Amino acid sequence: MVDPVGVALGVTLVVVVLAVHFAAGTDRTLPGDISGEVLERRAESVPETDFAEPMNRSVGGGGVPAGAVGGGEAGGELGEGEAGAEDAGPSAIPDDEAETFEVEYAKEGETVEVKENEHLLEAGEDEGWDLPYACREGQCLSCGGLVTDGPSEDYLTHDSQEMLSEDELDDGYTLTCVAYPTADLTLETNEAP
Repeated sequence: MVDPVGVALGVTLVVVVLAVHFAAGTDRTLPGDISGEVLERRAESVPETDFAEPMNRSVGGGGVPAGAVGGGEAGGELGEGEAGAEDAGPSAIPDDEAETFEVEYAKEGETVEVKENEHLLEAGEDEGWDLPYACREGQCLSCGGLVTDGPSEDYLTHDSQEMLSEDELDDGYTLTCVAYPTADLTLETNEAP
């Protein structure tokens, strides 16, 4: 048996909900998008640094974001007409002037000719190998490798690596994303201290 009071109460509630739903409202205007303003305020409160900030100011990437500048010390910002790259590292060597070295990638079972202006990670990727990496800035150990011939700095130039200690470099460890060959060598990829 159907309770008439329950049905009447249910119908009344449905009518009230529909009336409120289709009512004109209060004409309250919503504020505009303030995300840009919030980001600008946050950027003003975070001090600038002279080191790259991976994953801090970009989505899905690392390294120094476009427009990031140093902390304002001497040499932080360039004056008008100043040169930008006093010591640009091995990558600045023109291809036609770059010396070539034989790098044996031990785990991949191949020896590859690598120019002194190409880092070891890039040379391996050019061969189609899926080598490990994360930041590509020398600030993590994901791309770590081991030079089996001796201290890595005897065979490589490291351009801005910040993770390996002198002892680890002496043990032959390297970061392939910032390591440029200076002699023939044997490399074991995917090795970290």
